[in-house]
Amino acid sequence: MPAISSSAPGKIILVGEHAVVYGQPAIAIPIHQLRARAYFLANPAGPKGRIHIIAPNIDLEKDLEDLGETHPFTRIFELIKSQFEIEHFPSMDVKIVSDIPIAAGLGSGTAVSIALIRGLVQFIGETLDEEEVSRLAFEVEKIYHGTPSGIDNSVVTYGKPIYFIKNVKPEILSINDEFYFVVADSGIKSETSQVVRSVRNGWQNAKIQYELLFNEIGALSTQAKDYLLEGLREQLGVLMNKNHELLCRLGVSNIILDRLVNSAIMAGALGAKLSGAGAGGNIIALVPNNRIKSVQEALREAGAVKVILTSLPKKK
Repeated sequence: MPAISSSAPGKIILVGEHAVVYGQPAIAIPIHQLRARAYFLANPAGPKGRIHIIAPNIDLEKDLEDLGETHPFTRIFELIKSQFEIEHFPSMDVKIVSDIPIAAGLGSGTAVSIALIRGLVQFIGETLDEEEVSRLAFEVEKIYHGTPSGIDNSVVTYGKPIYFIKNVKPEILSINDEFYFVVADSGIKSETSQVVRSVRNGWQNAKIQYELLFNEIGALSTQAKDYLLEGLREQLGVLMNKNHELLCRLGVSNIILDRLVNSAIMAGALGAKLSGAGAGGNIIALVPNNRIKSVQEALREAGAVKVILTSLPKKK
């Protein structure tokens, strides 16, 4: 049996992070330049039911049974076993590789989960539609993030820009014009679950204040959807700046992220903001075509450890 391979892209939140956990809309876009990949190879000579996993990015090489019941990889195999009422998997070797930075808000864990789900389903000769893939990945997200909104598994599964509201089917956005974004990694690891927990603690202590902020962020996401669909770059840039200011008021930015945001704007970006949980990770800047290089250079000079150019191509 030939090896089976599958993959999934990274992602980044364009607008609406944190507020999306509390029922407000948000927009996320895929980053196809970054991907997680999973490879499955049957091992008929191996011990019965042995699943050997190699994941060099996290320095892991173990049999599945040695990972423990709460490990995300274990959860994925259990979910697929339940989904298709499988008693035992055949012996196999699984290799997982990813060029998505870990703990940077770019969907590393989500992409790995979805690549594993897709590949394992194909390996056992079954099929799942995208909605079911996303649903299973959401169950794994609970291990990573505690109380996820569902936006990460949705955008990574569909691989297209989405307008997302919790517990509502994602709306895939068809963009009429091309948008260019520069993503810059601060180099600071950020544990999403910890930052989300911090925001939740703040919300519990000052619900009215926080919900006003969430409402403002949600209104920006709704407006951003219109700007994307209408190709209004300058207006979207101003909105991204406002979103960053609100995230600062939520307490999830820091001096490093602020410096990257300001450097991008000074170099000609139309707008910029932190993306994801905050406290580290990445910023995203909307750039006109003629300012891409200057913004990239400015971000490197400001301390970004990695700079990626991504785009939303207009629909054909």
